[in-house]
Amino acid sequence: MTVKIKKCNREDIQILKEMSIETFNDTFKEQNSPENIKAYLKRAFNSKQLEKELSNSFSEFFFVNFNNEIAGYLKVNTNDAQSEQMGDDSLEIERIYIKHKFQKHGLGKYLLNKAMEIALERNKKKIWLGVWEKNENAIAFYKKMGFAQTGAHSFYMGDEEQIDFIMTKILV
Repeated sequence: MTVKIKKCNREDIQILKEMSIETFNDTFKEQNSPENIKAYLKRAFNSKQLEKELSNSFSEFFFVNFNNEIAGYLKVNTNDAQSEQMGDDSLEIERIYIKHKFQKHGLGKYLLNKAMEIALERNKKKIWLGVWEKNENAIAFYKKMGFAQTGAHSFYMGDEEQIDFIMTKILV
């Protein structure tokens, strides 16, 4: 098993777009209306939006490769790029997605460790993320990795308001 993590750049936008649409759709299509999924995918994962996110100096994307195939990705945010005002001592994990066929290989843990490595390099004191309250597998994973629920916020899937739990891990 060979696992490598590679930082994304502008040349990766098309792959990032395809990966984002596939993994988000696979993760959430069963629990949401087709209209809301379509509206969200169109807004969040179009090339212009991804280019804007990639050009933000406080956001970074990373692909995880499993046996030389792109299996998933990570997006982290610091400072003003965070989706909530959590302070300059925080790093947000905005996205961790793994393609369905690569799940259960520990790749999420690799990406989470990459995020923690970045946070520590930048002297951040905590790492946080938002996870849909109905995504029980993800919540269990984050708890296992030392995160605790510290709040909640609204997330809009198309026109439907949903609740994301905010989960935080204090770094030592």
